[in-house]
Amino acid sequence: MFDFSPDADLPKPELYRQLVQSCDAITSDEPDAIANMANVAALMAEFLPALNWAGFYRMVDGELVLGPFVGRPACIRIPLGQGVCGTAARDGRTKLVEDVHAFPGHIACDAASRSELVVPVIRGGKVLAVIDLDSPDLARFDAEDAAGIEALAQLLSPRI
Repeated sequence: MFDFSPDADLPKPELYRQLVQSCDAITSDEPDAIANMANVAALMAEFLPALNWAGFYRMVDGELVLGPFVGRPACIRIPLGQGVCGTAARDGRTKLVEDVHAFPGHIACDAASRSELVVPVIRGGKVLAVIDLDSPDLARFDAEDAAGIEALAQLLSPRI
């Protein structure tokens, strides 16, 4: 059994270092991608404050399909180039959105979400999935959050 207890008062770089370290420990010997995404979604929800959704969309046949997550029910399929997740997947780049209502084509799966961070998980130049974090707070995410989740995506690339 794993027992991860993050300290909410840690500076962000240390919090993300511990998150990545915990995700490494829990996924290092597991070959099942879905199991790894499920545990990582749970860890992100445990470690990161002020989230209302944390999880994955997987690339399946040229579109994003809902993967493991923690939060309210979500959109099941997202075409490339649509919404924050579809745009991040199409571009292969992190999208940090301070106000989702100002993002052209935002897909409102949960009306309570106000800011979003989406990071592609890439292996061999191909987007395998995106990590999606939503918050009910405006401007919840910053460059430190993006760097931390990008480090997590890099760790997960060969494991999902």
